[in-house]
Amino acid sequence: MARTDFKTIDEYHNTFPAGTQERMQQIRKIIKSVAPQAEEVISYQIPAFKIGRHFLIYYSAYARHISLSSPWSAALLNAFASELKDLKVSKSAIQLPGDKPLPTAFIKQLVQFRKKEIEEKQ
Repeated sequence: MARTDFKTIDEYHNTFPAGTQERMQQIRKIIKSVAPQAEEVISYQIPAFKIGRHFLIYYSAYARHISLSSPWSAALLNAFASELKDLKVSKSAIQLPGDKPLPTAFIKQLVQFRKKEIEEKQ
């Protein structure tokens, strides 16, 4: 992926194979269903969603996985410990393997949790 001047999420998606685009569209749809007020932006040259001045979540695609990113709180990591146990996780990223079904229910719960965290800050 050589291009690094994305202006929209669609531009970002269009640089990937169809299967990866479909997975990213599923994530985008989940985010919009949970937080319809979230603004779609490109930040750090990847798709991101903001509520007010707070970033809700980012995502990015790679050859073998899609990462969901945010500075995860300890509360979030604890709340989803069982869902995260078989995934590669850091303080700011969760890798969803490309060779496994997209965990849509988990993604929805994760976005709901992040939305609640943001609402509590405002």
